[in-house]
Amino acid sequence: MTAPGETSSKLLLFGATGDLARRMLLPSLYALHSDGLVPDELQIIGTARSEMSDDEFRQMAREALEEHLPEDRKDPKALESFPERLSYQALDASTIEGFDALAEKVGDTSGGLSIFLSTAPFLFEPTIKGLESAGLAGNNVRIGLEKPLGNDLASSREINDAVAAVFPEERIFRIDHYLGKETVQNLMALRFANMLFEPVWNAAHIEHVQITVSETVGLEGRAGFYDETGALRDMVQNHMLQLLALTAMEPPGDFDSTAIRDEKVKVLRALRPLGPEESVRGQYTDGAVGGEAVGSYEADLDDSSDTETFVALRAHVDNWRWQGVPFYLRTGKRLAERRSEIVVQFRCVPHNIFGKRGGQLQANTLVIRLQPEEYVRLLVMAKEPGLDSEKVILREVPLDLSLSQAFAGTVRRIAYERLLLDLIEGDQTLFVRRDEVEAQWQWIDAIRAGWAESGLAAKPYSAGSWGPSAGIALTERDGVSWHE
Repeated sequence: MTAPGETSSKLLLFGATGDLARRMLLPSLYALHSDGLVPDELQIIGTARSEMSDDEFRQMAREALEEHLPEDRKDPKALESFPERLSYQALDASTIEGFDALAEKVGDTSGGLSIFLSTAPFLFEPTIKGLESAGLAGNNVRIGLEKPLGNDLASSREINDAVAAVFPEERIFRIDHYLGKETVQNLMALRFANMLFEPVWNAAHIEHVQITVSETVGLEGRAGFYDETGALRDMVQNHMLQLLALTAMEPPGDFDSTAIRDEKVKVLRALRPLGPEESVRGQYTDGAVGGEAVGSYEADLDDSSDTETFVALRAHVDNWRWQGVPFYLRTGKRLAERRSEIVVQFRCVPHNIFGKRGGQLQANTLVIRLQPEEYVRLLVMAKEPGLDSEKVILREVPLDLSLSQAFAGTVRRIAYERLLLDLIEGDQTLFVRRDEVEAQWQWIDAIRAGWAESGLAAKPYSAGSWGPSAGIALTERDGVSWHE
C-alpha cells in the first residue's frame, strides 16, 4: 500500500488530448523524465473521449513536445524514450460503463496510482463514482483536481463533497498552478529565511500592498467558460487570494503542508467584507495592444454581455499584523502589459535629516515579479555622487535579485513540473486544502452578492490601457498610485 508521501508507480491523466495536456502537462512530464526525477517504472496512462490507440497517443505526444518544448530542452534520447511510458484508453466519463476498461488498462495499482483530473465541473461527480466502482480509488490512490472547482461556495461544496465521499483530504491535491511558480515559493524564502524582512513585515512599517495579475490576451478560445465566470472568479478567487495569503500569513512552525496551509486559511478567514466603494468592475472595448488594433470583449464574444474582464479591489486583513493596511488587487484581460507581481510599499522614515539640504525621500518599495521576468527588487534611497556641500541629492536606486541570473546554472521550470512531481510523490505543501477553497469562495460570493444588490455595471476601458478610470480612482482616493 502506498501512503501519502510515497512515490506512485502510475499516473492517470484525464483530459490527455486537451490543450492543457499538450501545452503544459506532457512537456512537464517529459522534463521530469529527461532529468531523471521520476522513477524508471512510472507509467503514464492518458484518457479522454477521443478514440485513439496507444501509438496514436504517443505520436500526439511527440507532436506536442515538438511544438511546445523550448529548443534547449529537446534531448533526442529522452524524446525517443519518453513515449515508451505512455498508453491510452478512451473514456466517456459521463457514463459508468467505460471505467472497468480504464481500470483494466491501468492494471496493477499496488505500487500506487496518482490521478490528474481536469474536467468540466458537471463531470466531477460521475468521474469520482466511476473511479470508485472500478477499484481506482483505494488507499494507494491520490487525486489531483484542476480548477474550476465550482463557480460559487455551494457548487464548490458539492464537488468537494463528491470527492470527499471517496477520497480523504490527505489524498486530495487541489491544484492552483501559481503555487508551483518558483518566485511564489521564493516569497516564503524571502520572508522566513532572512532576518531582514520579517521584523518589518507588519502594519507599523508597511503602508500598503499591491497585487497585479494583468494579461494582454483576450478570450483565446475560452469564450463560453469565461463569459459565465468573469475575472473575479477566474483569477481573484484562486491565484490572487493565494498570493495575498502567502504575503500576509504568519510564520508557520514548519515547512510542511499542514503548518503552511493552517496559516494561509487564517488570513483568508480574516478578510474583511468589501464596502460599496471598494470594488471596480470593467470590460474592455476596442483598442490597441502591442501596436495592433483589437476588438471589444463583446466583439470577441459575438454577443452582448455585462461580464467583467477587469477587477480592482481594496481588501483588508483584519488581524493584529495588518490592521489598517490596504491590499489593492487588480486583474484583467487586454491590459497594457502582461505582468504578475506583488508590490510591498513601506512607510516613509519618520524624520528626514536631509530636508534642509534639499534631500527628498521616497519610501522603500519591494517588488516581487512573478512573470514575465522573475526577480525581487528592493528600491532604496542613495546619495548621488557630488561635492556640493550645500546640497544632498538623493535618488531611488534598485537592489536587484534576478532569479534567472542568480541561478543561471539551474534549469528554470514551469509550475506544472513542480506540481506533477509533488502529486506523484505525495507532497501536499503546494496544493490547496478544502477549508482554504471555501474561505476564498465565501469572500468572493459576498462581493458578487454586493454587485448584484447595487447593480454595479462593468465600466468600459480601452483595450491596451490599465483598465477603467474607476480602477485608478480606487487607489488615488487613498493617495496611492498603482505601480506601473
